[in-house]
Amino acid sequence: MKTFYETPFGVGHDHVFLGEGHDKNGRKTWAVIVLCSAMMLAEIVGGKLFGSLALVADGMHMSTHAGAMLIAALAYTYARKHARDPRFVFGTGKLGDLAGFTSAIILAMIAVLIGYEAIARLMSPVPIHFGEAIPIAIVGLMVNIASAWLLSGDHHGHSHQTGHGHSHPHGEASHPAHAPHQNNLHHEHSAKVEEHGHQHEAHSVDTRDHNMRAAYIHVIADAAVSVLAIIGLLLAKTFGWLWMDPVAGIIGALVIANWSVGLARDTGAILMDVSPDDKMANKVRAVVATANDKLVDLHVWRLGPGHFGAVVSLVTAEPAHGPAYYHTALRKIKGLSHITVEVHTGLGPA
Repeated sequence: MKTFYETPFGVGHDHVFLGEGHDKNGRKTWAVIVLCSAMMLAEIVGGKLFGSLALVADGMHMSTHAGAMLIAALAYTYARKHARDPRFVFGTGKLGDLAGFTSAIILAMIAVLIGYEAIARLMSPVPIHFGEAIPIAIVGLMVNIASAWLLSGDHHGHSHQTGHGHSHPHGEASHPAHAPHQNNLHHEHSAKVEEHGHQHEAHSVDTRDHNMRAAYIHVIADAAVSVLAIIGLLLAKTFGWLWMDPVAGIIGALVIANWSVGLARDTGAILMDVSPDDKMANKVRAVVATANDKLVDLHVWRLGPGHFGAVVSLVTAEPAHGPAYYHTALRKIKGLSHITVEVHTGLGPA
């Protein structure tokens, strides 16, 4: 819920650009951490008590899994705690993308380590204790299935919140004499935005929560490795194909690396303010074209799941087409949560 307040140029708002499912996703991630930590302690303690090095090793592996989840959970907590901190100029909505990018790097490192170990074992096979290795792999798979269930649901974080913006007017429209007129337009339009906000389709706005996506990929990647390990171990035990275990590891490393690259590409683009597509920008262009004005500069970028910012600079020959006019029109666009409009008058339309 946004907090609105009066400014000399109309209605302003805070800069909270968190996804609709932010808090719920944070609770899910903490639940997975509890599950992984319990499994980690059980395996390490059990391995120490029963002298099983394989059990201890899997427990240490589970600790890296819990650590990756901790990055996601702390990102949710920090983003919520500092959502209204004025030091974050455009809010903390991108913190989840930063955590997702970090997780992508960790996934890449895990893929490299698995691949290195698999190649080393392929070149120099070692005896496999099937009686311990297979049950551990099965238990690990069960934990990952449980974790995936906890993280399941709408981890794309679809948002149905209607965007609101405040103006930073320039030129002729920036004179304080226009403030009362702007206030009326903002108040009159607020009810219309509330009434029509849900008529837009959710998929038209990028609402993906990359922090939750990263946590989910960690779980699925671990589950995929467990499945491949079980298959490799069973084939090695049944047919004596010891090479199947490291081959399964190499396949798992390649799968994880592929997911890591995709996650790093998507989150890195957001962190660098790369426009994900032209859909939102085209909607802004359409508003300006409909008013028969000339668009001279446009910047659209993602502020957080389901939230976009736009800086619009245009030329108009119509005195009524000031910042308030365009805020009234642009606020109808779902997901456009922060709008800055610069209007130059008297130069003529396109």
